[in-house]
Amino acid sequence: MDAYDIRAQVLGTLSQMNDPDDEQVRSVIDSCIFDSPLRSSLCVEGRRRLAKELFDEIRRLGVLSAYLDDADVTEIMVNGPENIFIEKNGRLVRCDRRFESPRALEDLIQQIVSDVNRRVNEASPIVDARLPGGERVNIVLEPIALDGPVMTIRKFSGRMMSLGALIENGSITQQAADFLAQLVKTRYSIIISGGTSSGKTTLLGCLAGFVSEDERVVTIEDSAELHLPGLNNIVRLETRNSDLEGVKSVSVRDLIKASLRMRPDRIIVGEVRGGEAVDLLAALNTGHEGALSTLHANNPADTIKRLETMCLMSGVELPLAAIRGQIASAVDIIVQVSRFHDGRRRVTHICEVGGYVDGEVEIHSLFELCTEEGNVVLKKTGELKNTARLSGYY
Repeated sequence: MDAYDIRAQVLGTLSQMNDPDDEQVRSVIDSCIFDSPLRSSLCVEGRRRLAKELFDEIRRLGVLSAYLDDADVTEIMVNGPENIFIEKNGRLVRCDRRFESPRALEDLIQQIVSDVNRRVNEASPIVDARLPGGERVNIVLEPIALDGPVMTIRKFSGRMMSLGALIENGSITQQAADFLAQLVKTRYSIIISGGTSSGKTTLLGCLAGFVSEDERVVTIEDSAELHLPGLNNIVRLETRNSDLEGVKSVSVRDLIKASLRMRPDRIIVGEVRGGEAVDLLAALNTGHEGALSTLHANNPADTIKRLETMCLMSGVELPLAAIRGQIASAVDIIVQVSRFHDGRRRVTHICEVGGYVDGEVEIHSLFELCTEEGNVVLKKTGELKNTARLSGYY
């Protein structure tokens, strides 16, 4: 009997149990190892290692579990069963581990999506999901993925990140952090923009920590990943994909519209990426100020252009001038974050969105990443013009 036989025995025993918990699974694994002839050839440490590998394979992510447990790993990238890469301390590294077969990777993928009541197959080969710990997962199957299933896992810190932690690692200065915290408290609407893996969601979670605990907050996400333990009255909403059995999809647009009937004090949208932009702007312009959201853009000016484009994609027939007017009156602040070549993530711009003048939405810089005496620092470059809600701050 080898490890594969023990695994088969464990799975056979578990199949006869009614929804075993983790401790019961560990007990079954220990029992099967103890009863197997393989036990005599393994030292105590070898038996512990085998038990952990079997548990990880059955209840966790198999060969990926070690990377999930490594606090220095921020992203896990699986390009087929034999090519696994991780981002560790800001750098990409190819791993020596691999799945024992394409079937093993496919089984893991089906386990992940089924745990969040989603499906992925040839008919619907792309899906976003999440792990029990909140890690975000994107999956693409064959035939779209030519070299086998592709799975990307975005990890998040096990502890609640704070602005203080971002200050310590150089992502933002104390002055800029205090400024943003005050803006959140006084209900300015803030868009955080940046590229993939630039730290948008992390900063969003940090800023949401300054929302008053007596406010009613509705969060809207494609895959729920925001953890806001300091809020008491919180409603967490997540989109849903359609399936072949007739279950209809629920989009971010649907959830924004539904949230307006929930008496929200704040709406937090994990990411704006399409036509829902027009619904969010409409909400902000009808008394639901203080929203927080993220989107993908290269700089603050591109953020405005992206919002315009997404509104035009919404199917709502509005002239561009009307869209720009909506943006100018709805969005107060744009915070730009970037990921540098050394893996560091930093706030590079904080800008105020001004009025709609001469056919364009005005923005002006408040903080900007500058080179000063050989050092790159986030420097204050302007004064906030719309100070109506900041009485007593200056």
